[in-house]
Amino acid sequence: MAGEGPTAGSPTAGSPVAGSPVAENPVAGSPVVENPVAENPVVDAPAPRTPAPPPSPAPPPFWPLLLLGAAVLPGVVVFLLGRWGDAPAVQAWRTVCLAVTVQALPFLVLGTALSGAINAFVPESVFRRVLPRRPALAVPVAGVAGVVLPGCECASVPVAGSLISRGVTPAAAFAFLLSAPAVNPVVLTATAIAFPGNPAMVLARLLASLATAVVMGWLWLRFGRAEWLRPAARHTGHRAGHSRWEEFRRGFQHDFLHAGGFLVVGAMAAATFNVTVPGSVLDTFSASPWLSVLFLAALAIVLAVCSEADAFLAASLTGFPPVARLAFMVVGPMVDLKLIALQAGTFGRAFAVRFSAATAVVAVACSALTAGVLL
Repeated sequence: MAGEGPTAGSPTAGSPVAGSPVAENPVAGSPVVENPVAENPVVDAPAPRTPAPPPSPAPPPFWPLLLLGAAVLPGVVVFLLGRWGDAPAVQAWRTVCLAVTVQALPFLVLGTALSGAINAFVPESVFRRVLPRRPALAVPVAGVAGVVLPGCECASVPVAGSLISRGVTPAAAFAFLLSAPAVNPVVLTATAIAFPGNPAMVLARLLASLATAVVMGWLWLRFGRAEWLRPAARHTGHRAGHSRWEEFRRGFQHDFLHAGGFLVVGAMAAATFNVTVPGSVLDTFSASPWLSVLFLAALAIVLAVCSEADAFLAASLTGFPPVARLAFMVVGPMVDLKLIALQAGTFGRAFAVRFSAATAVVAVACSALTAGVLL
């Protein structure tokens, strides 16, 4: 009928057809699109399952005996030390062990501090600019660089490890490791004081030590294998956004604690030899020139005297020929018990055994050749 409104359910002009995507808007005359999400609700994903806690480890077998041993063993050790601690041999062992450790500790601190500083503050590009690109030429340059760093073998090991971690070829780092404790100004000055009026001994020590370092670097280039060298995992270089002083502190702490334990082990071994070997053995070997060279080379390895002090000990061995005393001063800063322990802890046992044995042979040969020309 005219004038009547639309009947229920009948579409009007401009009104949406039932089932169409356009629904009536409360505001007159403005259509709106229905939300398709409302018609197709999303099914919630299942919540992730919380992993079950790992089962607690089973106690080790015979754990009551282990617990009893942990409770009794410290008391037994304290009792034995108190019972035999006043014996002359034990007192001598304790004195030598403490002396070797205290003598080397300042230089270990110097070396680990220098290692941390290299790691945190020195860009890797510096080493590429200073050292020649050819490894065969980088070896003698690194050997000569040891002249400018006062320190002993305890300081050179962490520094060499840091150099390798910064991209320096291992052969050059090992040449520096061997030359730095033997040809630096402090050691040469101490040698001149220990041998007054004998500049030939100072020159012989410089040339024999430098020749040994360079030869060992070249030998590593020719025969060294990567699997023998396993440096400890550590951060290398400065990371953007991190404090350099904090990186220095962490690197110093890591290297000092890592190397300090091996220093103590080497000092204990050196003290044991000092106490157990009688002094009469020295007189037996001093009569033969070649046996005296081998004996003093072996003595330098086990005594583990710091390179700043070994010249005075060599000067006191007046019963031995000059070539033997030179071998003592050349071998000692490059191969001794605490140095072998430090190398094993830093680069791996496989490296330390091979490298130390080869260094001892080369050092004795270079000492004999240099003494034959200068002494």
